[in-house]
Amino acid sequence: MTAMHAVKRGVSLYSYQEEYFLRKLSLEQCIAQAAAIGAKGIESLAEQMMPGFPNLTDAFYDQWQEWMARYQTVPVCHDMFLDTKRHKDRLLSEQECVDSIVRDLRHAARLGCRVMRVLVFVSPELLEKCLPYAEQYDIRMGIEVHAPWHFDHPWIMRHVEMIQRTGTRHAGFVPDMGIFTKRLPRVLRDRALRNGATPRILDYVSQAYENGVLCEYIIAEARNMGGNPVDLGYAEASRHNVYSQPRRLLEFMPWIFHIHAKFYEMLDDGTEYSIPYEKIIPVLIQGGFDGYLSSEYEGNRHIQDALPVDSVEQVRRQHAMFRRLLGESGGAATTPGH
Repeated sequence: MTAMHAVKRGVSLYSYQEEYFLRKLSLEQCIAQAAAIGAKGIESLAEQMMPGFPNLTDAFYDQWQEWMARYQTVPVCHDMFLDTKRHKDRLLSEQECVDSIVRDLRHAARLGCRVMRVLVFVSPELLEKCLPYAEQYDIRMGIEVHAPWHFDHPWIMRHVEMIQRTGTRHAGFVPDMGIFTKRLPRVLRDRALRNGATPRILDYVSQAYENGVLCEYIIAEARNMGGNPVDLGYAEASRHNVYSQPRRLLEFMPWIFHIHAKFYEMLDDGTEYSIPYEKIIPVLIQGGFDGYLSSEYEGNRHIQDALPVDSVEQVRRQHAMFRRLLGESGGAATTPGH
């Protein structure tokens, strides 16, 4: 594999949520951890790690820019949320939704991000109403293509139609690599076992999912096998995960702004258990992707009941894999002390 490509590496600070929540890492230390492994692109979640949002002070934004300069990192993506149930007695109106998204566009611009992740439930009609504001702030809004959605899903195709019809350069996609989950996460299976699942039913569900059996059949068979509630909960995971062919990325490459490099468990051999990055990275290179692979560690929630969570090490391992698959030279980066 040639190293002549424009794929860059970054981290969603979502990956460090366990350590941030337990006060083991501050926001600055999360940025420092990413920088230490050469992951220069920083993706942030204001609701999670920026207390006071959306009413942040000028001093906060000044501090943010100082951190970016200190650690030689780049603000890449802001993850927006849309609290449609903000009021107890009603949903947000369409105009209130627009106002909320514009608020996030303004925040992304102040951070210095050029991409904003948009939740998949945002309709193409609502996104279209936000295009003038995205153009004003020059922020590219990327709908997150997240399992069980995928690029051939009718909902995603409606967004494609809107993008093509308007000719906009400010709406596109942020695919989550969970749409390429070839095997159900082992950490999910192990937790089901700890919670009282039946090994033979878990084995069936895992193999059937890997073989591409339809989720409805998997769930029905788990029930026929006498599955208990935990077994059936694991079988339901086949409905909420999906495996698409990585080459589907090529057709959508002009509209892919950023990538959520989802992972659940980095193994000792330098591979991810569930998601075949060795097949995904070459497609991104072939397609000329020039954005950031942004680590998104989600294994923490499946092991925290029984094992210590080390998100820092898991992210470090993923970027060692990325360096190998991207043909980057140099030894493994170290992480600074907490």
